[in-house]
Amino acid sequence: MTVTHGFELVREEELPELKSLARQYRHVKTGADLISVINDDENKAFAITFRTPPADSTGVAHILEHSVLCGSRKFPLKEPFIELVKGSLNTFLNAMTGSAETYYPVASLNERDFYNLVDVYLDSVFFPNLTPQVFQQEGWHFELTDKSDPLIYKGVVFNEMKGAYQSPDTVLYDEAERSLFPGHVYGVSSGGEPKNIPNLTFEMLDAFHKKYYHPSNSRIWFWGDDNPDERLRLLDEYLSLFDKKEPDSEVPLAPHFATPKRLTVPYAVGAETDAAPKAMMSMNWVLADTIDFQFDLSMEMLKHILTGTAASPLRKALIDSGLVEHVGSGVSDIRQRSFRMGMKGITVPDSSTAEGHLASGFIPEGPFGKVETLVFDTLTSLADGGIDPDAIEAAVNTVEFGLRELNTGGFPRGLAVAFYSLSTWLFDGDPFRPLHFEKPLTDIKAGIAAGGYFEKMIRTLFLENNHRTTITYLPDPGLAERETEEEKKKLAAIRASMTDADIDKVIAETKYLQELQQTPDSEEALATLPRLTLQDLDPNIKTVPTEKRSVAGASTYYHDLFTNGIIYLDLGFDLRVLPQDLLPYLPLFGRSLLQMGTAKEDFVKLTQRIGRKTGGVWHDNLVSSAHGQKEAIGRLFLRSKATPDQATEQLAILSDIILTGRMDNQERFKQMVTEERVRLESSLSSSGHAYASRRLSSRFSESGWVGEQMGGITYVNFIRDLCDRAVSDWPSVQAKLEQIKSLLFNRNSLIVNVTLDEAAYQGFEPRLAELVSSIPAADVKTSAWTPSPDLTPEAYTIPGQVNFVGKAVNLCDFGYQVNGSALVVNNLLRTTWLWEKVRVEGGAYGGFCAFDHITGQFTFLSYRDPNLLHTLDNFDGSAGYLKELFLSDAEITRNVIGTISDLDAYQLPDAKGWSAMLRDLIGENDANRQRRRDQVLGTNLADLRAFGEVLSTALPTAQVCIVGAADAVEKANASKPGWLKVTKAL
Repeated sequence: MTVTHGFELVREEELPELKSLARQYRHVKTGADLISVINDDENKAFAITFRTPPADSTGVAHILEHSVLCGSRKFPLKEPFIELVKGSLNTFLNAMTGSAETYYPVASLNERDFYNLVDVYLDSVFFPNLTPQVFQQEGWHFELTDKSDPLIYKGVVFNEMKGAYQSPDTVLYDEAERSLFPGHVYGVSSGGEPKNIPNLTFEMLDAFHKKYYHPSNSRIWFWGDDNPDERLRLLDEYLSLFDKKEPDSEVPLAPHFATPKRLTVPYAVGAETDAAPKAMMSMNWVLADTIDFQFDLSMEMLKHILTGTAASPLRKALIDSGLVEHVGSGVSDIRQRSFRMGMKGITVPDSSTAEGHLASGFIPEGPFGKVETLVFDTLTSLADGGIDPDAIEAAVNTVEFGLRELNTGGFPRGLAVAFYSLSTWLFDGDPFRPLHFEKPLTDIKAGIAAGGYFEKMIRTLFLENNHRTTITYLPDPGLAERETEEEKKKLAAIRASMTDADIDKVIAETKYLQELQQTPDSEEALATLPRLTLQDLDPNIKTVPTEKRSVAGASTYYHDLFTNGIIYLDLGFDLRVLPQDLLPYLPLFGRSLLQMGTAKEDFVKLTQRIGRKTGGVWHDNLVSSAHGQKEAIGRLFLRSKATPDQATEQLAILSDIILTGRMDNQERFKQMVTEERVRLESSLSSSGHAYASRRLSSRFSESGWVGEQMGGITYVNFIRDLCDRAVSDWPSVQAKLEQIKSLLFNRNSLIVNVTLDEAAYQGFEPRLAELVSSIPAADVKTSAWTPSPDLTPEAYTIPGQVNFVGKAVNLCDFGYQVNGSALVVNNLLRTTWLWEKVRVEGGAYGGFCAFDHITGQFTFLSYRDPNLLHTLDNFDGSAGYLKELFLSDAEITRNVIGTISDLDAYQLPDAKGWSAMLRDLIGENDANRQRRRDQVLGTNLADLRAFGEVLSTALPTAQVCIVGAADAVEKANASKPGWLKVTKAL
């Protein structure tokens, strides 16, 4: 046996689909399992994963995931994680808790930085400084600073999960999983239920770490172009310090149900609603006990067939029935794969209170019974009568295209592939099997050719499968308020049971924790963290090959990049030709282009054709400020991707959509606008910070105002109204859609963006010219937009117990001359002041800031925040922090490095081409980019303090917008009666 740095080679295999060589090793001393993938990807990736099956819903795995990143043996800082965020060139740095496993992935383009990240993460997971105070900060603790104050709970994960559970989507997913696996590890909440989190003790957390965070229980992954022997050496430094043990972490199989089950649960909605809130429903199946990649691929295709698009037969049947307003589905990658289908917007009888339904249970002849019957009738029809071959071809092509393209967006490819491998590896399956897709694809296609492949799956997995549940989720307007009151009563009872000595102890512990949180790391501790220097940074910007051409008279951006043969084509139409009253229609207009059909195809056939013949066609609305002008730029893009063999169809589909797309299907439009309303209302409780941010931006720039019209709270209200008008005044609505189409599709205002290598482009351009020439040409007449933002401090209430707090100001109005050092300030505040004050001390899940170097707008935001006024005070305190700031040159360098990391975010070819076009549209030339980079690299302490001076002058005039809990908003408004304009958002 040959041993290299403590590892024996178990297996070596070529991965032709990934252009990689994979080696599987076993660490001799501990049995740790390693996969080392060698290729030419400069975006190097690492992940260490532990199986961590929780026994209850206290969130022990989740809290531990947070806690191990709060200092370790070699790096005795309070939070090495945030120090790495502050000053690393990472392209990914995070940690995630799954249902029964915990992941610690990192990635970087810079090899030295990459190994620094790996070193810190290995020391963190194996040798963390777990203390009661870390547990209190990241998990939960009683907080009391004065005997006259009420006792409260505080903790980062506690408030994160409070925010998570105020989202109906979380409730739907959590209950679905719980229903399928009662009494099983998958039947508890690994993230933690807020009511159960306070049952967790530090001793339980520490014991959980000792049990599961051991090399013998790890799966370790490397990917990229670094030295494969160095990987082994670095790992052995840590692993060799342990002895092998049996981890006892296997996830057992859950017993199968003899009969299906039905459950009813409540979910929180606003106490005051304009219309009767609607119910939700999920149908859930456990699919298989064995892990098989061909099965996983087949299920991905079957999901696409059944519910993946608006044209999918099961989704379409449900929407067409009028019984539901929105359908979503997913296939889990847990030990026993499961399929979940969630349906929202189900109308229940007026008498259907949550309590009434909970008492009466599932009523077969009621709306839920009708939905369940329709699902099984549709599945039976597909199994017995056969699936449309075009739908099958579309599903197979969509999944296959995705596998071959491996377009992971901003997420590192090496980590995406790691998760593919872990989908079997975690359960002792073959980790290489998901990395070979050619054979399973061939076998699936052979099964389809033989007949009945997916039909048999429907029959076996859905119709004849008793391991399933049907859950009805009933709106409960009083649930959030009751939960708040229950928590208050529980805390009051705990407080009443305390002796004076107990209370003094809580006060002392609170103050001690606050002192620790407010005490900065010593220079000695900071010096332990591996650092890059400015010499490790490229002083020059990254450029993208961009050539401006004219194709049939249309201004064309061409990017000669290797795309592995895929044609990325974007057609952009100028929104400035539209009157401003049409702007809120644009998101639905874009959907209508793809989901209303054309002169020769209904929307089902058009959707199938896109799936069968391309890698995708979609729309994208782009709105931005531009350098040197007050007017926003705006474009509606039709975006597409295809292989060269598919190029003719790609262009033909775009031509049909542009030239003959229909806008006359009232029923389909009603469905789309209803789906949009449901989606928006669900997102208010989970993404309130995004709505607050858009609302604030609407007050400072035309582009911000347009963005709010098309995606903010104004848009939510527009869609609610449009739901009614699509029924009562369809001719008027249709006329608006037709007006947009007639004004927008004009060759004279068209821009084209193509990303493709030169050899392939030569054959593509003549066909592209034919498409462009076919688009009508007319004079371009732009419209004036006159924003009228509301400048009153605002609050929008949502059910729940956490808030999203926003504050913004335009610094250029106060004489600030935009400089690249502002980006360093942004990185500094985000990773120091806001992290410490809003997250660590305040208990919010997140605190952020952002600077718009075009408009001068500086924005503060918090996420899942238990505070409101205190957070606004902390936002204001950032100016004083900067004015009095003292940072060593080393710390300034760390923040410069973190800023450069953001500027040099890793991009795949399609994203490079898109970004290069966007920069030109907004007037961001390479000279400006280089000047800004030079300013970032030259940032000094005086720059940071000067920014604080301007911020201090500007903040008293800042705008405020809050999306939050009604109780918190009411208390905040009472502090200065009437200062907030309060509106119910949900």
